[in-house]
Order: sequence, then structure tokens, then C-alpha cells
Amino acid sequence: MEDFFVSGIQQVGVGCENFSEAWSWYIDMFQMNVRILEDDTVAERMLPYTGGKAQKRHACIAVNLQGGGGFEIWQYSERKPMPANFRVQVGDLGIFAAKIKSRNVKAFHDELLQKYEKVSPVENTPSGIASFIVEDPWGNYFQVVEDPYVFIEQKRLSGGIVGAMTGCSDIDRTIPLYKDVLGYDTIVYDIKGQFEDFGFMAGGNGNFRRVLLASSKKRKGAFVPLFGESTIELVQNLDGKPRKIYEGRYWGDPGFIQICFDVTNMRALERHCNALGFPFTVDSCKGNEHFDMGEASGHFTYVEDPDGTLIELVEAHKLTILKHPHIYINMLKRNREKAFPKLFFKMMAMNKVKL
Repeated sequence: MEDFFVSGIQQVGVGCENFSEAWSWYIDMFQMNVRILEDDTVAERMLPYTGGKAQKRHACIAVNLQGGGGFEIWQYSERKPMPANFRVQVGDLGIFAAKIKSRNVKAFHDELLQKYEKVSPVENTPSGIASFIVEDPWGNYFQVVEDPYVFIEQKRLSGGIVGAMTGCSDIDRTIPLYKDVLGYDTIVYDIKGQFEDFGFMAGGNGNFRRVLLASSKKRKGAFVPLFGESTIELVQNLDGKPRKIYEGRYWGDPGFIQICFDVTNMRALERHCNALGFPFTVDSCKGNEHFDMGEASGHFTYVEDPDGTLIELVEAHKLTILKHPHIYINMLKRNREKAFPKLFFKMMAMNKVKL
């Protein structure tokens, strides 16, 4: 086995002001309806990003079994969440849009328009892929992109997370993190100008540099069949000075908190990150213990891109399959490169949440 490997996007964190309302909306619109875990405890290890004080929160990770990464839906339990005091725009520093897959973009577009208004026209991305933008009720943007891969058939048009758009002050400084650490080593396009598929989003009519990154190598790991392929799009505002999305706010406040990657062999990855100048800013297991998340345990860390955008890295150690009787998988005792069989993922459907 290599020293470490990155299996793909596990989830994108979405901070909200009302946990139940937000999750219900994401189930209705995007079918993020399978609960992987849910937790209502204190975030003790995120002090650099929570004002130096441990904060209680209610969070869940939910996925769509048709494939893609999940959502980590997140709300402070005892502190009033603080939305940004400005309208987040294209190119602002941080994650300003998440990418969601659909097997049929036109049909999914028509489906959403029957029940929701904040949906852009269908446009092609610079690489010629059909796409459109959805703005949720809280001002978060989701780019729906055509992707024919369906992991487990649920007879729906949408899938899960397949990437993100991140605003950068200097794309060339940011590329090494995604290329040399996270494995996005292929430039699909690197272009400048104005773009029709940005026009629906706030500030989207300006001039931008866009770099879409993909992976040339096939990913490996237990969850690769669920995650599928993903891309990262780096966007630089060429007209004005972008604002930092989380300036003056805490991790977990409303918006896209972080993008999280599933990894194997965290300590080897740490050495690699240090050598490249991206040290861990949070480490849940400094003493190499297991961090207990109730229904799962593992090891999570954070790094920052050059603009302070948060990247979470998670290595799973134990996963609960059934609570009663308690059936779990010890990830550290299996071949970490081998994908889970489809039956394992089908068992997740027992945790499907219905509206």
C-alpha cells in the first residue's frame, strides 16, 4: 500500500440556522435522505475556528445512494448562528458553490421548477457539460452537472456531491494543495472571461479565471463506488477584490463550511502536507487515539488553502452497520484499498429518512 491515499469527496459541510428545516429541504430537492450518522455533542477540537471555546452543535451526514458525496448539515445548539453580513458572490474567498450530479440535467431542471423558483436556465459549462444553478432558501448555490453514473438505483434524477467551486485570490498558489495533496492532477480547462453559466449567481457577470481540476488516476478505498468521480473548480475574480466568506465568523456558521475528503493513513498524509507547506491546523487524535463520533470513530484533521478555505480530512476507523444488535466494521483490520460490496451500501437504505 502507498503511504496514503485519498478516496474522494466524503461530504461538503453546510452550516444552517435551522437544522430540521434545512435537512428537510435538501431531502425534498436533492434526495439527501440516508443518514450516515447524527450527533448532538460538543465540538471540542475545533477551538481555532470557534472563538477558542468548545461549542455544542447538532449535525448529521446524509447521502443520496445514487452516488456522490454527502452533506454534513450543521447547526449550533446553544449559540445563535451568524450568517454573512454581505451577499456572497462568485469568486469570494471560500466555497461559494457545491456541485451536485444528475443523470439527466434537463429532466431534473424541469422537476425542480415545478416546486421551486430559484433555479437558473440550463447552460453548458466551459467543458460542454449541461448544468444549471439552484439557490437554496438561505442563499447557498448548487451547480447541478450532468453525470450518468448511478451507483444504487433509487428511481430519482439527482445524486450527491461531485465537487465544489472555490474562490481564490491567486489560483496558481492554490493548485498545489488540490494537485499534490488531494490528487486532482489534471487541468480540464484554464480560461478567462465572462461566462453565461455564472450569470444567475450574485456577481456572476464579471470577469473571472476558471480552472477545473480532475483526477487522472482511479481512486481506491472502501467508499469509492459511492463517491464516484469528482472535480474541483477554482475561480479568481479578475475585476475587483473578493471578500472572505467566513471573515469574522465561526466554523459552522451558515454557508459552506468545508469540503471533506476520505483518506487512508493520516500520519503519512500529515508528513506530506507539512513538506508542501499545508500543515494540519486541527488534529482530533494528536496522541493517535480514536475520535469517537457515537456511531463511528476515526481521525479527522483540517488544512487551509492559501486563502484560509477549510479542507477536512477524515480517516474512518469504525463504522456501525446496525445499532441493535450492534454490528460494526473495524476499518483498520480490513484491506483499506478494497471497496465495500454493494450489499453494504444497500444496508444503508435502512437509515433512509422520510419527510
